[in-house]
Amino acid sequence: MTELYPWQHELWQRWAGLRTRLPHALLLKGPQGIGKLDFAMNLAQSLLCVDPLADGMPCGACASCHWFDQQTHPDFRLLQPDALSAQEDEKEGGKKPARQISVDQIRSLSNFASLSAHQGGYRVVLIHPAEAMNVNAANALLKTLEEPTGKMLIILVTHKPQQLLPTILSRCLTLAATMPSPAASAAWLQQRGISDPATVLAQACFAPLQAMRLAEDATAGEYGIFLQAIRQPAKFDALALAEQLQRIEPVHVIHWLQQWCYDLGSAKLTGKVRYHPELSDSIKNVSEKINAIDLLRYQKELLIAKREALHPLNPKLLFESLLLAYRQMMLAGISIK
Repeated sequence: MTELYPWQHELWQRWAGLRTRLPHALLLKGPQGIGKLDFAMNLAQSLLCVDPLADGMPCGACASCHWFDQQTHPDFRLLQPDALSAQEDEKEGGKKPARQISVDQIRSLSNFASLSAHQGGYRVVLIHPAEAMNVNAANALLKTLEEPTGKMLIILVTHKPQQLLPTILSRCLTLAATMPSPAASAAWLQQRGISDPATVLAQACFAPLQAMRLAEDATAGEYGIFLQAIRQPAKFDALALAEQLQRIEPVHVIHWLQQWCYDLGSAKLTGKVRYHPELSDSIKNVSEKINAIDLLRYQKELLIAKREALHPLNPKLLFESLLLAYRQMMLAGISIK
């Protein structure tokens, strides 16, 4: 059992108020990196627990809780892409694990729904993230939601509810998880030994769990190299930086570039910096050398690159292309000046 995060207690109270009138499907939505999956797992375990605590949290001591902790509970199913499973490194033949929830995974719920609950209580299905369902999977789930089974709760956890079918959304009761305040997130990170929580929170779009992952990330060294190079237009060596970053997943480097360019645009237009507050002076200085139209074009190029970043490619060549384009944008700005 995972304890609730400090910012989730109010959300748990809202959930507790629903227990007497449970829906057949619950949509737990909110920003990524705030602990929605952990919350949903606690929710599922509490429903299956034989002797829940006064606040509704699972006891952690009954046979049902032990089964849940060991991932062997007969009345619980977790559906998620293979890429998120703990066994993704064990895939045979070097085949990349799927990033979508397949129609076969959703169809497997038919057999699960037809079974009697092992302890005569609820059966719980958790789908995470719900937007990872492909079109066929989403349509198959819709059929299940249209013919609900008694005492079975389907929990859909989503970062992007706008990507779900409206007909699925209309059949779910929504529970919205909100971003915790920067102060609450910073305090939580400090308790876990993060020395500069404000900086890492800004880089993580203020999502505390994402900030924690960034602080522990083995790529922190490369990120420091990236920031050191990108903020020095006169000395910027695109090919050397591409060489240094080639072992990093393309989607991460593109995300770094997007955050950097967002701050350049924000500094140029409003004088404010969001993701790199510790580098405000450098960003404002660099932003003065960039043409706003060129920056918008480059940001569009990054959007296209991010959509294609999951396809097989040579990361070094991709980085060279994007970083050379950044350098060209900088040189164009300097020549205009």
